[in-house]
Amino acid sequence: MISDRLAASFARREIHYGWVVAAVTFLTMLVSAGAIGAPGVFILPLQKEFGWSTAQISSALATRLLLFGLMAPFAAALLNRFGVRRMMLAALGIVTVSLLLSTMMTEFWQLFLLWGVAIGFGTGLTALVLGATVATRWFNQRRGLVVGMLTAAAATGQLIFLPLLSQITERIGWRPAIVAMCALIAIAALLAAALMRDRPSDIGLRPLGDDGSQPMPPPAPPAGSIVMLALTTLRDAAKTRTFWILFITFFICGASTNGLVQIHLIPMCADFGVPQTQAAGLLAAMGLFDIIGTIGSGWLSDRYNNRWLLFWYYGLRGLSLLFLPYSDFTFYGLSLFAVFYGLDWIATVPPTIKLTAQRFGPERAAIVFGWVFAGHQLGAGFAAYFAGVSRTMTMTYFYAFFTAGALCIIAAALILLAGREKPRSALAAAPA
Repeated sequence: MISDRLAASFARREIHYGWVVAAVTFLTMLVSAGAIGAPGVFILPLQKEFGWSTAQISSALATRLLLFGLMAPFAAALLNRFGVRRMMLAALGIVTVSLLLSTMMTEFWQLFLLWGVAIGFGTGLTALVLGATVATRWFNQRRGLVVGMLTAAAATGQLIFLPLLSQITERIGWRPAIVAMCALIAIAALLAAALMRDRPSDIGLRPLGDDGSQPMPPPAPPAGSIVMLALTTLRDAAKTRTFWILFITFFICGASTNGLVQIHLIPMCADFGVPQTQAAGLLAAMGLFDIIGTIGSGWLSDRYNNRWLLFWYYGLRGLSLLFLPYSDFTFYGLSLFAVFYGLDWIATVPPTIKLTAQRFGPERAAIVFGWVFAGHQLGAGFAAYFAGVSRTMTMTYFYAFFTAGALCIIAAALILLAGREKPRSALAAAPA
């Protein structure tokens, strides 16, 4: 395989193949997240062409976000059972077919089925647990940095493609924009097929930073039901206070990012006369600042108390959301919001993953984090629908943004209670 020859070539240059795997995973998560974020550009064109209300479209997008999160714990089990490479290709295939079919939709139920159910299922297979799995398997050193990089891909992909898609949509329509998105996904699928490997041992390597002093543990046998493995892990984790604190704070994280700003910032800006392309550019700028913030968060999570990092992340995000309605939606006000909010867009993920691994142990960390991430997407789905209904009923998004800001302040206080209980033997954990 190409990966074998490339790994040997890199080894002669003292470059670990794990960085190639991380790069392919980065691209896959980037374009998958782009498929998650793209519908925010299409809300106004769909309303104009089909007459669907904001609440109707938001219900489909909320379903997509819910499935994206609820798939996470099962995706972790599927990654263990069938391998990272196979699941990446399956996910990219489902998303591509669903997007292409959506160019022919004419009824709302088709939007709900394709953008809500199918894309939610497909992108859920490459949720943040993919990055956590790759980082855990391939890196003993620089793990926090790699988690930060892959998390940045998942967050930035939801934003960075928006100006391109917005330009295509305004000039030639939303259908060609979807085709362009599918072309990017196809490139990622080809690279994954050629270069991706499941574990370092597949090409005779150890994880980066493993000096070989300890014997390599064999891969866990894929015994038992995938569903039962995910559910029993949830049962054990749910007995701990730390799990529920992480779940609730990540619910708030999703409600204040994916479900609110990603989907509704462009329509909100339109209410104040900001053109769609300019609003999409604002989201893309936030995505660029997110790369700095999330990678920096990964670096910090290897060095500082993760609870206090999360305290500052949630607190500053809450203040930025409370500030937005008072920005007057001027260039300077929106730019200030983009910088502070963008740096904190999803910087919460690396410390949350670290706390999960410290508290519940490396064997179950990916599945437990999958359930925590399900909380994130439940929050995202709630905010996506609530904001759409709020806009339809009150003709303003202010209530939704104020609510999200207040919830972030609550999360900042709540996270300080995480990790203060003794680990349970059932989860073989170390205290956070």
